[in-house]
Amino acid sequence: MYGTSNAKTPEEYIAEVEETRRGDIQQLHDLVRQVAPELEPTMEFKMLGYGPFHYKYASGRAGKWTKIGIANNKRYISLYCCAADEDGYVAERYRERLPKADIGKSCVRFKRLSDLDEDALRDLISESAAAGWGM
Repeated sequence: MYGTSNAKTPEEYIAEVEETRRGDIQQLHDLVRQVAPELEPTMEFKMLGYGPFHYKYASGRAGKWTKIGIANNKRYISLYCCAADEDGYVAERYRERLPKADIGKSCVRFKRLSDLDEDALRDLISESAAAGWGM
């Protein structure tokens, strides 16, 4: 299973992941639940999500998203950290601490969880959970 899923629960989603990545997805799920237990798990977006929230831009565009998300993609695992403050996007601040990851504004992409520093991931998840979602 790559990309999107029709799973209704995190357990169903994790069970669908191919065996070679299932352990990484499970460990990442467990880490988010441990570090940010206040973020409610959800499956509304065809991936693992934590901390659903509503947003509305000045333009009037509105929607629903999650503070943190986990997706199993064909070539990598994505950890979405939808958080920003006056200093910028939280995920971008972790480029030096997570050098084996490809990091965009709100997305951390990696092939294996073992390539990443667990303390840096814990800090990223904690900071993302505490931060706002926009600048």
